[in-house]
Order: sequence, then structure tokens, then C-alpha cells
Amino acid sequence: MRKSIAVTAAGLAVTFFGLTACGSGSDSGKSGGKDDGTLVVGATAVPAGQVLTYIKDNLAAKAGLDLEIKEFTDYVLPNTALQEGSLDANLYQNQPFLDEFNKSKGTDLVPVVKAYLPPMGVYSKKIKDIAELADGATVAVPNETTNEGRALKLLAAKGLITLKAGSGTDASPADVTANPKHLKFKELDPAQLPRSLDDVDVAVINNNYAQDAGLSPAKDAILLESAKDNPYANLLAVKRGDEDDPRVEKLAKLLVSSDVKKFIAEKYKGSVLPVTSG
Repeated sequence: MRKSIAVTAAGLAVTFFGLTACGSGSDSGKSGGKDDGTLVVGATAVPAGQVLTYIKDNLAAKAGLDLEIKEFTDYVLPNTALQEGSLDANLYQNQPFLDEFNKSKGTDLVPVVKAYLPPMGVYSKKIKDIAELADGATVAVPNETTNEGRALKLLAAKGLITLKAGSGTDASPADVTANPKHLKFKELDPAQLPRSLDDVDVAVINNNYAQDAGLSPAKDAILLESAKDNPYANLLAVKRGDEDDPRVEKLAKLLVSSDVKKFIAEKYKGSVLPVTSG
């Protein structure tokens, strides 16, 4: 009988321990552990990683935020990692890119706040002014849907090409209806564009990859996006349902704080522009 009682007690202890373990796991949601822990944020190195590092080193502790930054070198993995749960948030993309990514990949990611505008630019080692672009010149552009459309719209805004009426953020060379300079488009991975400058006449390069390569958008770009009515501000994004995570809310407030705006203005000197509201 003693043996039977001992076995039963042991079983109850195991059951209680198992329920306790399961219960502690469920506390990792909104009501407990997760929101009190480290916020893991994915970012490209420049400028997102630098902005987040400034926040981590100077502002996070006072705000009660424990911040971990994971850097990525591409535009796909930060979103897939966020969707799968190895990141709590990311900072590197704009709204058109996020919309297209959700549509094409079936992800469920949402914006929280706009942080800054990294203007896309046209760069060249062969000419000093966009007006010098020769007939038949080769133009390297990003091979990703929204970034390619963004690059073509920048060229169209300068009058170098005309895009089909109604062309959106997914515009491609197939949507070019007028090309008076007979430009030839070379579609490349965005990260390869700075390295292509030796082989093409000009390249339209995303801000972070330009700065990674030592280029100053404010000084070196021969054509740069205007900030006026620009939809391409980079934003803090999370998986749907995590918008009200207290850690995310703390980071969102810091990203649009006067301290961060001052840091951006002083560090990037016009190569990255702060936004005035979320």
C-alpha cells in the first residue's frame, strides 16, 4: 500500500510539474514574461542598425527597454524571421515593400511607426551630373519589385523616361513607354549595385547599400529622391497582434523622439532624413 501511495504521489508531482511548466510557457505572451524581456529587433546595418545602436546605448535603459539588435544583409530574412518569431520587430523597410512582401509571401506583418527617410539615389563613377547621361547608357536598377519601381519612378521624375499611366510601386522596365535616351536597364540584386558602378554608366542604389559602400547620398548622388510626399520612409514593423507590446511601444516612442531626430540630422547630414510624425 505504501508503494502504491508513493507511486501515486510521484505521478501527481510529475503532473503538477508539467502543468507548471506549461503554465510558465503561456506567460510568455502579452500578460507576462515576453513583454518584460529583451526586445529583439532585426535591421540592416546602415542606417537602421546605427539608429538602433544609438537608442540602445543612450536611451533604452532610461526608458526601461532591454534591446537586442540583429543585423541582416538582405531584404528578405528580416521579414521571414519576424514572421517565424525569432525577431520581435524589425526596422529597414518602407510601406510599399511591406505591402508587397505580405502579398507575395503570405506574411502578416504590420507597421508601427515611421522612423526616418533614407532617400534612394543615382550614382556614377563616369559622370558628375545626370544631364551628362549619354544616349544608350546602361542603368543598373534593383531587381526587387518595389525597389525597381521606386528606381524607375526616380528616373521618370527627372524626365529620363516615361512610365505607363497608372504604374504603381511594382513598375518594371516593361512599363517604360518613352525612353528618349534609349537607356538600357540592368537588373541586379540591391546589395550588388554599388559594386556594379565600374561596369555600368549609372546605378540607382538603395540608401543603406550606398552608405555601406562608403557613398554619401547627400554628396555623391547625382540624383536624389525628394522628401516631399515621399512614401518610402522606413518603419518599425511587427507581426500582427504585437503592436501593443509595451516593449514595442517604448521603442516606437524613442524612434520619433527629439533625441533620435537630432542624432539622425547630425550623423547623416542630409543623407538620411528624420520624419516629423509616425
